[in-house]
Amino acid sequence: MNTAADRPAQAEQSNAGVRTAKLLIDGKFVESTTQEWRDIVNPATQDVVGRVPFATKAEVDAAVASAAKAFQTWRLTPLGARMRVMLRFQDLVRQNMKRIAQTLTAEQGKTLPDAEGDIFRGLEVIEHACSIGTLQQGEFSENVAGGVDTYTLRQPIGVCAGITPFNFPAMIPLWMFPMAIVCGNTFVLKPSEQDPLSTMELVELALEAGVPAGVLNVVHGGKDVVDAICTHPDIKAISFVGSTHVGTHVYNLGSQHGKRVQAMMGAKNHAVVLPDANREQTLNALAGAGFGAAGQRCMATSVVVFVGASKDWLPELVERARGLSVNGGTEANTDVGPVVSRSAKERILGLIEAGVKEGATLSLDGRDVTVKGYEKGNFIGPTVFSGVNTDITIYKQEIFGPVICVLEAATLDDAIALVNRNPMGNGVGLFTQSGAAARKFQSEIDVGQVGINIPIPVPVPYFSFTGSRGSKLGDLGPYGKQVVQFYTQTKTVTSRWFDDATVNDGVNTTISLR
Repeated sequence: MNTAADRPAQAEQSNAGVRTAKLLIDGKFVESTTQEWRDIVNPATQDVVGRVPFATKAEVDAAVASAAKAFQTWRLTPLGARMRVMLRFQDLVRQNMKRIAQTLTAEQGKTLPDAEGDIFRGLEVIEHACSIGTLQQGEFSENVAGGVDTYTLRQPIGVCAGITPFNFPAMIPLWMFPMAIVCGNTFVLKPSEQDPLSTMELVELALEAGVPAGVLNVVHGGKDVVDAICTHPDIKAISFVGSTHVGTHVYNLGSQHGKRVQAMMGAKNHAVVLPDANREQTLNALAGAGFGAAGQRCMATSVVVFVGASKDWLPELVERARGLSVNGGTEANTDVGPVVSRSAKERILGLIEAGVKEGATLSLDGRDVTVKGYEKGNFIGPTVFSGVNTDITIYKQEIFGPVICVLEAATLDDAIALVNRNPMGNGVGLFTQSGAAARKFQSEIDVGQVGINIPIPVPVPYFSFTGSRGSKLGDLGPYGKQVVQFYTQTKTVTSRWFDDATVNDGVNTTISLR
């Protein structure tokens, strides 16, 4: 096992402080031979903090070949040995959380506390992977027919791959490769090309924890690398989290090439507020869920539906949003950091402008925010639109920025119908003190993840992430029990043993075993 003293340098730091992300192939961090590179830019300063290669096809093939070779031995590794690797891994991640959070903030822009939260939610999945001894158990039935027993085995499927987004460079990779590996598979990971450095620090710790050479491999890149993963004949399953456009492409291309694919995609998450809700707690929850991480969460609350008299709460929501601190991610008491890139900022600003042109009321305008010392940063302040209807662009598109759209509904039934008409089905919340209303809502709402007085209802790892409709392709979600099904195949064994080898029942040409 590698130790901290001889840990391989996967991202070398130049004299200018610019780190170079490397590929991980067959247990070694290697420099790509590609001619295509991308700068990794600090969103708050525009300083280049790193460079990432776009791997060649030969490098992707080498990573997959390494994983395929390693699978032949890793699949036979006892469950207890796999579990102990994860136990060491979770301990190393916990020890290094603050260091990795610093890297994450520098390349992604979220605040340091939010960066630590990003890592911690992934850490919870590693901890759950330590329960593989019970998670991967099969089933057994004795004497299902005369002297016949039937049982199932949950066996690894082979080389798996993961394609992860920029907004959670720690949590989402940790949703994927720990569970795949602990189930006995090998893995090829493609992190986001916008912020791969923190992901690579986690990968480095996985090797230090004892993940053998070839069991985990990493390639960087864009569409060409994604397509190479989707079409490679030796890859059996693909996990994806990201935009609807890319996720649909990955699902269709991967499925056409015979792979299992789970694709968690875009969202338009609503929060329905009833007049009987706890006013202070609800308004605080809405502001935190709408503007935290600068709105760059697939589970962010981007739409608030005030029901009945709760519409009078709008001014208070605006005031809470106005009071949030916008700053660089490392400053104390920062609530909202920059968005990830200049192009993301321009896209968000374009959508805000579209909202104004299409008649929505800009109750709070965050377009002109400037942050002292970070004049080049990609900052957008909390923004609130009221008077929104379901036909305008800012409602129909995922903004993925610090923007909340406020709609009104006369009744709970109207609010449920409004949410169910939206094509996305990632998450939804209801704020109320009525148990009857909550029960009705959770029963009738057509959304995968429901929060009752909880604005971001991402389930803990003992359960599974369960987005639905336009937010998800594939029937099994990340982590939890569902992902064990995704990363394993069920083999059914029906056996019959005879006490006396000379027993002869004669030829039976019927289908029954009885």
